[in-house]
Amino acid sequence: MKVDILAFGAHPDDVELGCAATLAKEISFGKKVGIIDLTRGELGTRGSAELREAEAKKAAEILKVTFRINLGFADGFFTNDLKNQMEIVRMIRKYKPEIVLCNAVSDRHIDHAKGSKLVSDACFLSGLRKIETEEGGILQTEWRPKQVYHYIQWQNLKPDFVVEVNDFIQTKVAAVMAYKSQFYDPQSEEPVSPIATRNFFESITYRARDLGRLIGQEYGEGFTAEREIAVVSLDKLI
Repeated sequence: MKVDILAFGAHPDDVELGCAATLAKEISFGKKVGIIDLTRGELGTRGSAELREAEAKKAAEILKVTFRINLGFADGFFTNDLKNQMEIVRMIRKYKPEIVLCNAVSDRHIDHAKGSKLVSDACFLSGLRKIETEEGGILQTEWRPKQVYHYIQWQNLKPDFVVEVNDFIQTKVAAVMAYKSQFYDPQSEEPVSPIATRNFFESITYRARDLGRLIGQEYGEGFTAEREIAVVSLDKLI
């Protein structure tokens, strides 16, 4: 099953927070999008792995993605090693994405930068024909995505480009709030975490509004790129 875009997150909810509006926009254009979560988020301060699994399913339905998979790596302790690289290589070769989106290159949570580098390295390795992988007993062919982009998370990294998401910010908020256990809820008796504050919840929209301001739009989502971005024509820019 080939997809156009494959979005990776170290934890369930990373993709929603980082690039959900962009994914919703691309899906509205008819693009096929898949999400792969590296861990179950079992070390999260609030909720449980089982609850987050149900929440992730609900968020995927809101975004209308083609599929969502959890690789079950160890939350907080997964490493950028051969075993994990090969698992991601198999996923990339199976779904053959043109574009891969993954975690921020630098961030507050240690898993974000680790996940970012792990997925980026696997995208390169996936294109090497002498690395052999199988799917269902059938030898896979090499595949390297055309682009690897990193969404922005806790830290205010300077984006290399910003996607206009005016009509999709509410879809993003709905997908994020599918994770009811994780975010601001004045009725919750769970411990307060950095992402479970009112300020953080409001930052979802005020950050998108600020990025939109930078490009003359109402809302935007920012990304960093691993190489220079080529533009087909100057008149295709907003």
